Amino acid sequence: MEINKISFILGILGFLFLNATPRCTAYNVHHYSFILRETNFTRLCTTKSMFTVNGQWPGPTIHVRKGDRAFVNVHNNGEYGVTIHWHGVKQPRNPWSDGPENITQCPIQPGKNFTYEVIFSDEEGTLWWHAHSDWSRATIHGAIVILPKLGTSYPFPKPYAEQVLILAEWFNGDVKEIIENATATGGDPETSNAYAINGQPGFPNNCSNETTYRLPVRRGKTYLLRLVNSGMNEEMFFGIAKHNLTVVAQDGAYIKPITTSYIMITPGQTMDILLTANQAPSHYYMAASPFFDSNAPYDSSNTSAILQYTGTYTLPASIPYPTLPNATDKAAADNFTTRIRALASPKYPIDVPKKIDTRIIIAVSVNQILCANASCSGPNGNRLSASLNNISFVTPKIDVLQAYYRSLPKVFTKDFPNKPPYEFNYTGDVGNNTIYPSLGTNVTLIKYGAAVEIVFQGTNVGNAENHPMHLHGFSFYLVGTGYGNYNATTSPKTYNLKDPPKVNTIGVPKNGWATIRFIADNPGVWFMHCHLERHASWGMDTVLIVKNGPTKETSIRPPPAHLPICS
Repeated sequence: MEINKISFILGILGFLFLNATPRCTAYNVHHYSFILRETNFTRLCTTKSMFTVNGQWPGPTIHVRKGDRAFVNVHNNGEYGVTIHWHGVKQPRNPWSDGPENITQCPIQPGKNFTYEVIFSDEEGTLWWHAHSDWSRATIHGAIVILPKLGTSYPFPKPYAEQVLILAEWFNGDVKEIIENATATGGDPETSNAYAINGQPGFPNNCSNETTYRLPVRRGKTYLLRLVNSGMNEEMFFGIAKHNLTVVAQDGAYIKPITTSYIMITPGQTMDILLTANQAPSHYYMAASPFFDSNAPYDSSNTSAILQYTGTYTLPASIPYPTLPNATDKAAADNFTTRIRALASPKYPIDVPKKIDTRIIIAVSVNQILCANASCSGPNGNRLSASLNNISFVTPKIDVLQAYYRSLPKVFTKDFPNKPPYEFNYTGDVGNNTIYPSLGTNVTLIKYGAAVEIVFQGTNVGNAENHPMHLHGFSFYLVGTGYGNYNATTSPKTYNLKDPPKVNTIGVPKNGWATIRFIADNPGVWFMHCHLERHASWGMDTVLIVKNGPTKETSIRPPPAHLPICS
């Protein structure tokens, strides 16, 4: 009898345990260890030490499924502080692990470590991670592959195989020294010396042919290429000789398939691309070249890799090279980007806010700061700067998240303007009164659950160009773009509210505008900035603070133990 009672009790406990398990393990947990250290690399006949993760460039790929969670223990064995950002991961209620230095955390100091809790929600596809301290993301970055949940599949036939391709920039010099020198002098930072595909510059760069990255493919098979533009300052065209590309996702969300001979991808963006190996078995170059519509200095070189069919065949005398648009071909860039539409299917629906609660118009400008006796290296002896609504962002010594959460005074002000301080012909003949911005750590507070619309207005102040704007903590709908000055009456009539892409990084056209919409349902402190690193360094940044909602489940989570300490 006693044995039967014990068996009965154990059975009940087992039943309760099994029924409780799905709640506790509704997602899979992954663990990664990132060791940050200096590592020697040789490219372009030059050997130098670079700050890397696990001695790799690019760094390791994180693999998860939709809705999973990853714990990444970052050990800093380098020489200066650094943080890591999980680009495009919304981190619901968890800004503590978002990463931008002195915005949501202080840097992990040399000899210290910090474990990030990376919370995935509705993202599916390809995202990426990178350092978010000074220019350290040039060498500290890697891909994030988010597979569909078990029991579900892609909205297209399963590919034969998948491959991550990361576009990056190689600097012969030390990137930390490059930005520190530019900051000290007030001039333009040095441009990169080459671009790279999966860490290799490839043909036609010096000392690169033998180390060119090669992607083996079988004829007749379809491959999913997960493309990341981790570049610092340049947008890129990409294509593969004699092969069409079918783009099926951007920034961790599916889009209506686009078949094209080339794509244009901005720094910060990711794209999932189907490639069918349907040509005669041979070698074919895949290549990337810059798209640059500004008068500023830029790296005009190309990078390439080789698509290499398996099997036996005679190599061509000359490997075919893709025909990519000219670096200044704005029409070619627009011809691709304007085709991007959300999949917007019953399985992958979208929900664009129609009634707007909070509307913000932001003028995006490159500026100057006066230097005494014209002693700086920028235009007219001034210091180069950048601004949003004529405010050049000043990064505080204490992170904004700590200051907000603990009500610490004098770290930031809650008065970022919801429109430019004064109206002018933004894309026309601008006057001197727009050149010099104010300096400040000004943030915007947004009510939880508000439907938000932000209009980014590019300006002709300083040096006009396309600006890839990135918002942490959210994916948003790109509902409209146009050239010239945004018109509150006529421009909204051109919006796409049916199937706009849901993304986290968008290009604001040179001397044009772009409008995004989202629901502010993620409480926290979230950085918003240009993903051209020189512009971010000059102050083309701001912070959105989404207030807590009415419940614990709609409020910021408590901070983790052992946060990095501000020095």
